[in-house]
Amino acid sequence: MDQVTLRTEPRTDRGTRPTRRLRRSGRVPAIVYGRGIDPLAVSVSSRELYSALTTDAGLNALISLEGEGDDAILTVAREIQRDPVRGDITHVDLVKVSLDVAIQAEVSIDYIGTPAGVLEEGAFVETIATIVVVEALPTEIPSSIPVQIGDLKVGDTLTVSDLPAVEGVTYLEEEDRPLLTVIIPRVVEEEVEEELLEGEELLEGEEGEEGETAAEAEGGDEAEGA
Repeated sequence: MDQVTLRTEPRTDRGTRPTRRLRRSGRVPAIVYGRGIDPLAVSVSSRELYSALTTDAGLNALISLEGEGDDAILTVAREIQRDPVRGDITHVDLVKVSLDVAIQAEVSIDYIGTPAGVLEEGAFVETIATIVVVEALPTEIPSSIPVQIGDLKVGDTLTVSDLPAVEGVTYLEEEDRPLLTVIIPRVVEEEVEEELLEGEELLEGEEGEEGETAAEAEGGDEAEGA
């Protein structure tokens, strides 16, 4: 996994007003922390941060922080806060990492294909989860986990245990945790049940009519004999 570099500037002023001025100037307040360092209050370019987090590695990108006269610090982004309306990043925590120490990360699941149950039986896919938590060295965290779902039929459920093995990566979720299932829509099930009930009622009605007709015929024969 490639590294991206961000230039940092120290933050000395705290509080709402200085933070707003900082954001208006095109910078994002950040906290850098981790093993072996005291927490650092810094700011980074919002444009450069956006570029760093939109590479193939996504939010798990390795970010090398460089400050004036300081040694570079290798980090990953965590606890990203965004503006609820615009979606802009308003604050970010950057955690120091080491290339030889495994870390935990959330990785997206890339579902590939259309289940057979959808194509053949009109079912639909209920997606339960699109992210899985893994543990790996910072350089071995995958950008996504591809998984083929074309063979899934109605009633099949994909779980964490069905995810493909990735060298150097450990899944930290429970193996039986469901991720995706193929089901028949409830409306269709109800329509089928209604049709079955209507069919049963129709058969019962026909049997009743036939019984009445036979009884009427017997009554008519008795009247003629009299």
